[in-house]
Amino acid sequence: MAARAYWQGQIRLALVSIPVEIYSATKSGAAVSFKQIHEPSGQPIHYDKVVTGVGPVDTDEIMKGYEVSKGEYVLLEQDEIDAVKLESKKTLELTQFVDASEIDVLYYEKPYFVVPADDLAEEAFIVLREALRRTKKVGLGQLAMRGREYVVSLKPCGRGMVLETLRYADEVHKAQGYFRDIPDDKPSEELLELAEALITKRSGDFHPQDFHDRYVDALKDLIERKRKAKGKTIIDDKDTGAKTGSNVVDLMAALKKSMEKSGGSAAPEKKSPAKKAPAKTAAKAPAKTPAKKRA
Repeated sequence: MAARAYWQGQIRLALVSIPVEIYSATKSGAAVSFKQIHEPSGQPIHYDKVVTGVGPVDTDEIMKGYEVSKGEYVLLEQDEIDAVKLESKKTLELTQFVDASEIDVLYYEKPYFVVPADDLAEEAFIVLREALRRTKKVGLGQLAMRGREYVVSLKPCGRGMVLETLRYADEVHKAQGYFRDIPDDKPSEELLELAEALITKRSGDFHPQDFHDRYVDALKDLIERKRKAKGKTIIDDKDTGAKTGSNVVDLMAALKKSMEKSGGSAAPEKKSPAKKAPAKTAAKAPAKTPAKKRA
C-alpha cells in the first residue's frame, strides 16, 4: 500500500492475537482556505504573541495554563504534560460485543480501515471478520494512540474491517434537552400518507459521488474569475425569487405540489373496497304441464 499505516499492532480476542495495520479512511476535502493580506503591500499578516500590559514576549517565556477560576491558572511544564500521556499500546483487546443498533450515531467519530499485517495473519483476520458478520455484532475496546486513549468499535467492511473511534459519554449532549419542547402529537393520516408517498417516490441507492460541495465549487469559480478580472470586484446577484416573511405554509398544498413536481399523483391512491357481486336471483322452474288423462 502506498499510504502509511496510522497504527500497527494486534487485535486480541481472548488468547488469539491478530497482527493488523490501520489506515485513515477519510481525507481532507478540497476546502478553500484564505490568508489575511495587507492590501497596500500585498503581504500576509502575521501575529505576535503579546501579554496585556507587557507587550510582545519570547516563546521560551510561554507556559501552558489551566484556568481553575476567573483569572487564576495552574501552570504546567511541557515535560509534566508529556509524562501523563499514555504510551501507545500495540494491542487492541476486544472486551465486549454489542448490536450495532445499540451505538447511537452521535458517538461515532472517525473511521479507519483495518487490514491483516501479513499473510500469516489473514486466516485469523477472516475468521474474526466473518464471525462478526454472522453474529451481526460490533466489537468494542480501548486503544491508546499518540498520547490519547480512545474507545473504538470494530465491524466488517467488505473483505476488510472498519475501526471507528467513539466519543466518550461526556462529549455528547443529551438529546432530551433539545427535543423536550417538541409536541408529541399524532400527524394527520392524510398528510402522513402524502409524505410517505413523496419519500417513496424519491427513494434510491446512495451514490456519494453525486453530491458536491457547491460552496467550494462557487469559491473556486470566483477566484478564477477574479484572477482573470485582475482585481475587479465581482458580485453575482442572487435572485432566488423566494419571498421572505412568514414561514407559515399550507402543509397539505406544499406536499401535493411536491408530489406533482416529482411526477407522482397529488393524492395517494386509496384502495377502494371491493364491490359485492349482486345476489343471483334463483331461476324460476318451468311450470309443469298437467298430465294427460288416458283414454
